[in-house]
This record gives sequence, structure tokens and C-alpha cells, in this order.
Amino acid sequence: MKITNLPKPLFTENGPRAVLLLHAYSGSSNDMRMLSRYLEKENYTVYSPNFSGHATFDPENILEKTTVDWQQDTINALQFLKEKGYSQIAVFGLSMGGIFATAALADQLEGVIGGGFFCSPIFPVKNNVPENFALYAEQVLSIAGVPEDERIDRLTNIKADSHEQLADIEQFSTKTAEKLNQVQVPFFMAQAGNDEMIDATGVYQSAKALTQTRFTLNWYPNGGHAVTVGPEHKQLEQDVAAFLNTLSWNEENE
Repeated sequence: MKITNLPKPLFTENGPRAVLLLHAYSGSSNDMRMLSRYLEKENYTVYSPNFSGHATFDPENILEKTTVDWQQDTINALQFLKEKGYSQIAVFGLSMGGIFATAALADQLEGVIGGGFFCSPIFPVKNNVPENFALYAEQVLSIAGVPEDERIDRLTNIKADSHEQLADIEQFSTKTAEKLNQVQVPFFMAQAGNDEMIDATGVYQSAKALTQTRFTLNWYPNGGHAVTVGPEHKQLEQDVAAFLNTLSWNEENE
């Protein structure tokens, strides 16, 4: 059996500007590794935790959690940075992580001065997430060395349970979409043109709903859903850094 190290949270303290990065539904902190490293070199303090139930060899661990858990994870991650002394934080997320980042921005959580999402279905759109999660689960169970018979049984349950969980995520996302007009801090959106997971045009609906703030919409024509690790990740990294540089950081108050 191939030994694989499970992804650990990423946290590097540099300058007074803190950035929280949240990963995708079937992802981990690895989704954000390259963006984290880039921002660290730009002198940002960067934290990329793992959502509850993630970064294990049991896909069922994800299915045991709910959007309530992951929203609390987001709040806890912001609190972690505040306890480390960072009073101003930008928060971004990939796909599902972007939904929770957007919720934090819409809820105007204390200390959050900007952020946004990368390839996130804030408004419900046609997607291939259930099929992708089943493939992810099969891959994880295979890496973990689970016998084929057991794997088949577990995958049957995983597919059924994931549909229920994805309905929960979509409901949370819809509630978040309804609050986009409450976002008052600068907002960043990234969408990949070759997104194989969600309908890429949904991003325009999100942009239209952001009526109370300025926003940046970046389109990556050659990128796939995991745009943070795809062929245009370097451009995304530069664009995120440029956006961060426009935020109202009050270093003199630190």
C-alpha cells in the first residue's frame, strides 16, 4: 500500500495583513497550498485550515458533518487569527469554501475587510458535484487499501448520503445568495472558463446581486474548477494579491 500523508492545516505568520483560505467540498488545505505560498512571499500571514470531516481516509467523515459545522469552522478560523493578533482579515474560498467565505462577508463578521470566492456556485446552477464526490470517495478508499467488496458497499451508501448533504449545501448557498446585497466590503470573484463541475455563467448572477460594494470579476478561460491549482493558477495568484493591495488595511493601528 502506498503511504500518503494526510493534508495538514497551513499557517505561516508574516506581515500584519492576514488572509484566510477555505478549501473545496472534496478538497483539503492542499487546494490552497500554491496560493498560500505565493501570498506568504508577498508578506501576508496566511491560514488555510481543513474543514471538519476532511483530510482523512474515510469519505464518510465528510458526510457526518453539516453546513452548521463548516460555518462554525469558518468562524473558528477567523477567531484563531484574531487570537494571534490579526484584527483585519481577508477571506477567500474555492467552490464550497467560497460559499462560506461569502457568508462571512455577507454577515459582516467583525474584522473581515474583504474577500470572495473562486468557482463557487453561490446561486444554484447545473453541476456535476455528486458524480465527482463519488469518484473522489472511490479514489480515497482505493488509496486506503479498502478491499473491493467493502468498497462497493460503502460507495453505495456514500452516494445516497452525499445527495442529502449536497442538498444541505445548496440550501445554505441559496440563503447566502439572498444576502449578497448586504456585502459592503470589496469583493473578489474568480471563475474558470473550463469549469467541469459547475455552470460557469452563474458567476454573473452573483455579480449582479452585489449592489452595495465594488467587486472584481476575473475570468480564467483555460482554468478548470480547481482554479487554484490549474493552468492559470499563477495569474489567479497575482490577481488575488492585486485585489488584496486595494483593501483598507490599517497597519498603523496594529
